[in-house]
Amino acid sequence: MDDPTLGFYDQLADSFHLMFQDWNRSIAWQASILGPLIEAELPNGGLRILDCACGIGTQALGLAGRGHLLSGTDLSPAAIARARREAHERSLPIRFEVADMRDLSTVPESGFDVVLAADNALPHLLTEQDLARAVQQIRGKLRPGGLFLATIRDYDQIVIDRPTSTPPTFFQDGVYRRIYHQVWDWSSDRQYTLHLYITQETGKGWSCRHFVSVYRAVLRDELTGILEGAGFREVRWLIPPAGAYYQPLVLAQSCSH
Repeated sequence: MDDPTLGFYDQLADSFHLMFQDWNRSIAWQASILGPLIEAELPNGGLRILDCACGIGTQALGLAGRGHLLSGTDLSPAAIARARREAHERSLPIRFEVADMRDLSTVPESGFDVVLAADNALPHLLTEQDLARAVQQIRGKLRPGGLFLATIRDYDQIVIDRPTSTPPTFFQDGVYRRIYHQVWDWSSDRQYTLHLYITQETGKGWSCRHFVSVYRAVLRDELTGILEGAGFREVRWLIPPAGAYYQPLVLAQSCSH
């Protein structure tokens, strides 16, 4: 990933939970969807899972709470520092380390049952070559027959509609309100700059935080082809409402040898 992505998540780490009405509830809800989905694919219990774009731990914390053995990596040192604090507060034995998903060689283990890349992480890779490199790294961390699971925006539809913003979401923090929204500035058919705004009401008025990153619209056929080229099989897409998740999910199985 490029430096803008690193800066985006380093700056966002302390405010990430503000994108949710109740981040802890979202942790539990996401685990209630992703957990059974993974467990249906690999019904052996106590799975070894690498969350290779873990952020502050939204998915890793919930899956560890279901009894799985989690490791988490992320490009952002600030996000990893917060994820460690969140796991410590919940007494969850998760090891978090800084790593770029394009180079997971700093993760000493391999043979994971599952590698996860959630929350639209893959589109931060701005070239097909970087995406292919990350997929190869992920493949190398899985055991034969292991599962790769990613969640990603529905870019097949998005590149048709080319939205320039997401609707503002209003939250209530006790007596004060909070507004979360995004503006998308398209520079080409497949790439846009995301402007993320978190505006909070305080006793002294309103304050706004602004975070900027860049995404590339990754299409389903593109990602499917890259996964198959890297040695994955049975690539499947679950598009909402299938899977009951808020983003499309892609599942792929590492080929057995």
